[in-house]
Amino acid sequence: MSETHVARKKVHPVDEVLPIPKLAVYGFQHVLAFYAGAVLVPILVARALGLSDEQLIHLINADLFTCGIASIIQAAGFWKIGVKLPLLQGVTFTAVSPMIAIGLAAGGGTDGLLAIYGSVIVAGLFTLFMAPYFAQLLRFFPSVVTGTVILIIGIALLPVAAADVVESFGPQDMAGEPVFRLIDGNYIQKDSIELKDIAYALGTLGLIVAIQRFFQGFLQTIAVLVGLVSGTLVAWALGDAQFDAVGSADVVGYTSPFFFGIPTFSITAILSMIIVMIITAVETTGDVFATGEIVDKRVGKKDVAAALRADGLATTLGGVLNSFPYTCFAENVGLVRLTQVKSRWVVVSAGVIMIVLGSLPKAAAIVAGIPHPVLGGAALVMFATVAVVGIQTLSKVDFNDYRNTVIVGTSLGLAMLVTAQPYIADAFVPSVQIIFGSGITLGALAAIILNILFFHVGPNLGPAVAGTPGHSISLNQVNEMSEEEFVETFTQLFQGPEWPLRKAYGQRPFADTPDLRAAFQEALLGGTSEEQRVLMAAYPNLGVDQELSEASAVDQSWVGLDYLSEEEEEEFRELSSAYQDKFGIPFIVCLRDLEKREQVLRLGWRRMENSAGQEHVGALNEVSRIASYRFEDLVANANPISSSRTQRFEQLH
Repeated sequence: MSETHVARKKVHPVDEVLPIPKLAVYGFQHVLAFYAGAVLVPILVARALGLSDEQLIHLINADLFTCGIASIIQAAGFWKIGVKLPLLQGVTFTAVSPMIAIGLAAGGGTDGLLAIYGSVIVAGLFTLFMAPYFAQLLRFFPSVVTGTVILIIGIALLPVAAADVVESFGPQDMAGEPVFRLIDGNYIQKDSIELKDIAYALGTLGLIVAIQRFFQGFLQTIAVLVGLVSGTLVAWALGDAQFDAVGSADVVGYTSPFFFGIPTFSITAILSMIIVMIITAVETTGDVFATGEIVDKRVGKKDVAAALRADGLATTLGGVLNSFPYTCFAENVGLVRLTQVKSRWVVVSAGVIMIVLGSLPKAAAIVAGIPHPVLGGAALVMFATVAVVGIQTLSKVDFNDYRNTVIVGTSLGLAMLVTAQPYIADAFVPSVQIIFGSGITLGALAAIILNILFFHVGPNLGPAVAGTPGHSISLNQVNEMSEEEFVETFTQLFQGPEWPLRKAYGQRPFADTPDLRAAFQEALLGGTSEEQRVLMAAYPNLGVDQELSEASAVDQSWVGLDYLSEEEEEEFRELSSAYQDKFGIPFIVCLRDLEKREQVLRLGWRRMENSAGQEHVGALNEVSRIASYRFEDLVANANPISSSRTQRFEQLH
């Protein structure tokens, strides 16, 4: 009887449907991590426009309700809408200043809201239809851009967490006045930082780290939730968590379309909001790539287009359901990385929970009672993990190419300038404040523009890999060299015979600097045993008075072999003679891997115990390491920025 084997298609972790209890717990964890950022935008807009407390409560419920719908659209997806990754949707902070400006220009109050909603609806439709065209621009988003944007997002969010730790929001309204906290219907700003707030934050953070370190399995994945609940309970026991609003809140409350009236439409307001959505598209692209990195899923043009369509549809719904523009929330990207729970259905469950909270004001009031220092402590680690994703993405970038260094350094510097000094935006006209009012926005635009300037405008000669500043040799020039020119350019990498260089030349064209480096390594390993022995025989003895090439002199000076006493020179001469007698080649070691000359002697005598075969392989590996360092010297000397790096000071003996 033959057995029938049924092939099972492995489900990607992103598409895995977890048991309902886990979906509920993980989803609730996302909601708690997300809540503070979700309600902040309605609070800022309501205060700036002079809305009543009842109107503010409705805005918060409408925001939560629409956040839930938007998150389900993005994570579950349908047709070509929704990226189907664990990405939570929330109101973009980029829109705060433009929305307040639009609202105030329309007279504030509900008239201001209606003007905002008109611009939001049109901008959402624009994003929905613009998505596939924006996705075609992915060639302008290489790792150096996406990694920089993700890094900036993570770092720029840290002040938001820090502001929660000290119970101060930090942003300013359009008049430059500090934004106060709404507590029991009153706006309150604390006069000083209290030690207990810091204790709540660090205690929450410490508990999350402890759970990550000492526990495994399910408990480890809900570390943030445990930290938030525990921190809140401690604060409540000490009288610092207030839930008075629960009693006065309605049991059930729904937001109806156009609750405040029929939206009004202004060309100026619409153009401002379209600019917001274009900038938000850049941020969403960064978040999509970051999440793709975390969940090990390849992201392409169709994915970016689907994510932006979801942004556009959610934003249009926001205008209809009395909310605001939506984007992927970077805060929750960090939570996915921290917990390693990759299922998109967890975000769908979070969306359902938010719809419920948006329909149950009492439930929302309970979540709103979480003390801000507790939220800030959890947010610190989540936001920082977003930055780590950016660092990982940048690890794929060739920083031997100084252009990448300029892009990352300049973009990060501009982003931190605005993040650290937000008042800078006040120096510009309102139409430009949208750019200079957000470190994420300015940094992202800088990365994109600089990448286009360096890599897409004018001739692209590739990175400099040899020569000197002002007379550097680019990778494209290397690919066009004759064999003799190639050998002459890289002759210092190896001693004696030129066969490794000629073998490497045969591997042209080289795609990038690492590809060129790999060609030399592969050429060395591809030689015959006899070729390799002839090559190794050309290397000088260590610490013995002799004429050295410039490269060998640099190598030997690394551990001070150029300044030896007569006694020390005799010790090296004895080692070299013994080694040569036994193996027939000089003692070769990559001196840059060592720190002291005494280590060289100890290593040499220890290697004397090896067999001839072992030592052939070991010496060949040392030749490879030496060539690698010499190649780094060539590249560093050719790049203006790299060559100005801090040089190693001469060791004191």
